[in-house]
Amino acid sequence: MSFATRLASLGGTRGLATAMALILSAAPALAQTKPAAPAPAKPPAAAPQGQPAPGAQGGQAQGNGPMVVQVKAEPSQPDWTKVCGKDQGTNSEICYTTRDFVSDQGQPVLAVALYDVKGPQNKKIVRFLMPLGLLLQPGIRFAVDQGQPTDGRYAVCFPNGCFAEAEVKDDFVASMKKGQNLNVSVQNQAGRLVTFAVPAAGFGKAFDGPPIDPKVLEEQQKKLQEELEKKSEELRKKLGTGDASAAPGAPAAPAAPAPKP
Repeated sequence: MSFATRLASLGGTRGLATAMALILSAAPALAQTKPAAPAPAKPPAAAPQGQPAPGAQGGQAQGNGPMVVQVKAEPSQPDWTKVCGKDQGTNSEICYTTRDFVSDQGQPVLAVALYDVKGPQNKKIVRFLMPLGLLLQPGIRFAVDQGQPTDGRYAVCFPNGCFAEAEVKDDFVASMKKGQNLNVSVQNQAGRLVTFAVPAAGFGKAFDGPPIDPKVLEEQQKKLQEELEKKSEELRKKLGTGDASAAPGAPAAPAAPAPKP
């Protein structure tokens, strides 16, 4: 589901006003995020217990070497979505361009949001909602196509995933507009490098275009939530009959959505 939907459901309502209020109140903290340190070879800490990150399905690997996991856009989202609002406390205009991505089996894998904060201090921050079962250290590393990678660090984890973030510059935004894939690299609990290949098509059009109408956004969120709940129910029924092959490679739709900036 979209980031705004996760926020709204946390507050006990799926209203857009509640979602935007939480988005704006969290943005200043995001703007103060410091760059992560370079990744060590063998990180010691692991993410909280939960379903593991996607396995070989949809990926390319050799033995225990690096693995690439191809993800696709959530079918219920026609394109990247731009949402805008104003933080009255800092007198900043905040827009974020976001999209959710799923596995070949249609299960949620990760989500991406790029924030453009315009005010006393202009900032651009990218935030990811990553699946559970990944090492928290050394964090994440991401790059557009074969570009220079940027380090990011995890900020907080919830039952349905962990948030990682990093401040970015204008050149990263420019590369996202032209690039084919945003490659997000992490390490699983075995220390194996896993790279999620996130399609960037349509990002530039959404980032440069007008924000989505709040009513249209709310309707999209409602439809997406209904479809995710339907998929979760179908999965529970399959698992209840002992069909272990139905288990997804990524976290299923969360019962208690995590907060989003």
